[in-house]
Amino acid sequence: MAKYLAQILVAGTQVVGRAFARALKQEYAASQQAAQKAGGGRQGARRAAADTATGMTLQEAKQVLNVSEITDKELIQSKYDHLFAVNEKSKGGSFYVQSKVVRAKERIDMEITNPEPKNKKEET
Repeated sequence: MAKYLAQILVAGTQVVGRAFARALKQEYAASQQAAQKAGGGRQGARRAAADTATGMTLQEAKQVLNVSEITDKELIQSKYDHLFAVNEKSKGGSFYVQSKVVRAKERIDMEITNPEPKNKKEET
């Protein structure tokens, strides 16, 4: 009886270990793919980290705040203030939408404070 119990325990541990290793490999591959999508290299890794930290991409943040360029800080702030005020829960707004607006502003602020250096190829 103990022999079978030990075999079951060893087999179960092997299955869990293999599943954990497979999940770890998939997560690593997904993070590498996200960094490549974001531009590769250090800039891609930085952008992927910012996307993960705020939970949204820069493109999504632009869509939430309805801006096309992130160079005009005053326009971004005015859009943020308006959308935040309109979606106040006390006025019948949505806390979910309000939190999306906050996250969008945070994501754009991250991009503004840490601008990505331009490649020399793009300048020519």
